[in-house]
Amino acid sequence: MEVAVVKGVVAQIVALAEESTDEICGLLFGKPDRITEIAPCRNVATNPDRRFEIDPGALIAAHRAARTGGPAIVGHYHSHPSGDPVPSPRDAEAAIDEGAIWFIVASGRVRAWRAITGGSVEQRFDEMVIVESGVEPG
Repeated sequence: MEVAVVKGVVAQIVALAEESTDEICGLLFGKPDRITEIAPCRNVATNPDRRFEIDPGALIAAHRAARTGGPAIVGHYHSHPSGDPVPSPRDAEAAIDEGAIWFIVASGRVRAWRAITGGSVEQRFDEMVIVESGVEPG
Protein backbone atom coordinates (compact mmCIF):
# COMPACT_ATOMS: atom_id res chain seq x y z
CA MET A 1 0.00 0.00 0.00
CA GLU A 2 1.50 3.34 -1.09
CA VAL A 3 0.72 6.97 -0.42
CA ALA A 4 2.06 9.67 -2.72
CA VAL A 5 3.26 12.77 -0.90
CA VAL A 6 4.02 16.10 -2.55
CA LYS A 7 7.74 16.78 -2.39
CA GLY A 8 8.75 18.74 0.71
CA VAL A 9 5.84 17.71 2.95
CA VAL A 10 7.80 15.00 4.76
CA ALA A 11 10.70 17.43 5.33
CA GLN A 12 8.23 19.99 6.76
CA ILE A 13 6.94 17.47 9.29
CA VAL A 14 10.45 16.42 10.32
CA ALA A 15 11.49 20.07 10.78
CA LEU A 16 8.45 20.81 12.95
CA ALA A 17 9.17 17.78 15.13
CA GLU A 18 12.81 18.77 15.55
CA GLU A 19 11.74 22.21 16.86
CA SER A 20 9.81 20.78 19.84
CA THR A 21 10.38 18.50 22.80
CA ASP A 22 6.58 18.01 23.01
CA GLU A 23 4.50 15.95 20.62
CA ILE A 24 3.61 18.00 17.56
CA CYS A 25 0.49 17.39 15.53
CA GLY A 26 -1.38 18.56 12.49
CA LEU A 27 -3.70 17.67 9.65
CA LEU A 28 -2.99 15.95 6.34
CA PHE A 29 -4.90 17.11 3.26
CA GLY A 30 -5.39 15.56 -0.16
CA LYS A 31 -6.92 12.29 -1.31
CA PRO A 32 -6.87 8.82 0.29
CA ASP A 33 -3.76 7.93 -1.75
CA ARG A 34 -2.06 11.37 -2.07
CA ILE A 35 -1.06 13.97 0.52
CA THR A 36 -0.78 17.44 -0.98
CA GLU A 37 -0.36 19.66 2.09
CA ILE A 38 -0.32 19.83 5.87
CA ALA A 39 -1.63 22.22 8.48
CA PRO A 40 0.30 22.31 11.75
CA CYS A 41 -2.09 22.48 14.72
CA ARG A 42 -1.67 23.34 18.37
CA ASN A 43 -1.36 20.33 20.66
CA VAL A 44 -3.95 20.97 23.38
CA ALA A 45 -3.32 17.76 25.37
CA THR A 46 -2.90 18.29 29.10
CA ASN A 47 0.45 16.48 28.95
CA PRO A 48 1.81 17.34 25.46
CA ASP A 49 5.17 15.76 26.23
CA ARG A 50 3.49 12.32 26.13
CA ARG A 51 0.21 12.76 24.20
CA PHE A 52 -1.29 14.78 21.42
CA GLU A 53 -4.71 16.25 20.90
CA ILE A 54 -5.35 18.37 17.83
CA ASP A 55 -6.87 21.76 18.66
CA PRO A 56 -10.63 21.20 18.13
CA GLY A 57 -11.02 24.71 16.70
CA ALA A 58 -8.49 23.97 13.96
CA LEU A 59 -10.17 20.66 13.20
CA ILE A 60 -13.64 22.22 12.97
CA ALA A 61 -12.32 25.03 10.75
CA ALA A 62 -10.66 22.51 8.41
CA HIS A 63 -13.88 20.46 8.13
CA ARG A 64 -15.88 23.63 7.38
CA ALA A 65 -13.37 24.69 4.72
CA ALA A 66 -13.51 21.23 3.13
CA ARG A 67 -17.32 21.45 2.91
CA THR A 68 -17.02 24.71 0.97
CA GLY A 69 -14.46 23.50 -1.57
CA GLY A 70 -11.28 23.51 0.49
CA PRO A 71 -8.90 20.59 0.67
CA ALA A 72 -10.17 17.32 2.17
CA ILE A 73 -8.76 16.07 5.47
CA VAL A 74 -7.41 12.56 4.94
CA GLY A 75 -5.59 12.11 8.22
CA HIS A 76 -3.14 13.67 10.60
CA TYR A 77 0.43 13.55 11.77
CA HIS A 78 2.07 13.57 15.16
CA SER A 79 5.44 12.92 16.72
CA HIS A 80 6.86 10.47 19.20
CA PRO A 81 9.68 12.63 20.63
CA SER A 82 11.25 9.83 22.63
CA GLY A 83 10.07 6.81 20.68
CA ASP A 84 9.79 5.20 17.29
CA PRO A 85 7.60 6.25 14.34
CA VAL A 86 5.31 3.27 15.02
CA PRO A 87 1.73 3.46 16.36
CA SER A 88 1.46 2.98 20.10
CA PRO A 89 -1.37 1.23 21.94
CA ARG A 90 -2.66 4.73 22.79
CA ASP A 91 -2.67 5.60 19.07
CA ALA A 92 -4.66 2.43 18.35
CA GLU A 93 -7.27 3.40 20.95
CA ALA A 94 -7.61 6.86 19.37
CA ALA A 95 -7.89 5.66 15.76
CA ILE A 96 -11.61 6.00 15.13
CA ASP A 97 -11.67 6.98 11.44
CA GLU A 98 -11.42 3.84 9.34
CA GLY A 99 -9.04 4.47 6.44
CA ALA A 100 -7.48 7.61 7.90
CA ILE A 101 -3.78 8.12 7.25
CA TRP A 102 -1.48 8.60 10.22
CA PHE A 103 2.02 9.99 9.74
CA ILE A 104 4.22 9.45 12.78
CA VAL A 105 7.57 11.19 13.05
CA ALA A 106 10.42 10.23 15.40
CA SER A 107 14.19 10.43 15.25
CA GLY A 108 14.09 12.38 11.99
CA ARG A 109 11.97 9.76 10.20
CA VAL A 110 8.34 9.77 9.08
CA ARG A 111 6.39 6.55 8.57
CA ALA A 112 2.84 6.32 7.21
CA TRP A 113 0.04 4.14 8.54
CA ARG A 114 -3.57 3.52 7.51
CA ALA A 115 -6.10 2.96 10.28
CA ILE A 116 -7.83 -0.31 9.50
CA THR A 117 -9.71 -2.82 11.62
CA GLY A 118 -7.56 -5.89 12.19
CA GLY A 119 -4.38 -4.19 11.01
CA SER A 120 -0.97 -5.78 11.43
CA VAL A 121 0.18 -3.25 14.08
CA GLU A 122 -1.81 -3.02 17.31
CA GLN A 123 -4.67 -4.70 15.40
CA ARG A 124 -5.43 -1.22 14.05
CA PHE A 125 -2.81 -0.07 11.51
CA ASP A 126 -1.18 -1.24 8.30
CA GLU A 127 2.00 0.45 7.13
CA MET A 128 2.03 2.46 3.91
CA VAL A 129 5.04 3.22 1.73
CA ILE A 130 5.64 6.96 1.30
CA VAL A 131 6.45 7.93 -2.29
CA GLU A 132 7.46 11.57 -2.68
CA SER A 133 6.38 13.06 -5.98
CA GLY A 134 5.47 16.25 -7.73
CA VAL A 135 6.50 19.79 -6.99
CA GLU A 136 6.79 21.37 -3.58
CA PRO A 137 3.63 23.01 -2.22
CA GLY A 138 3.39 26.69 -3.13
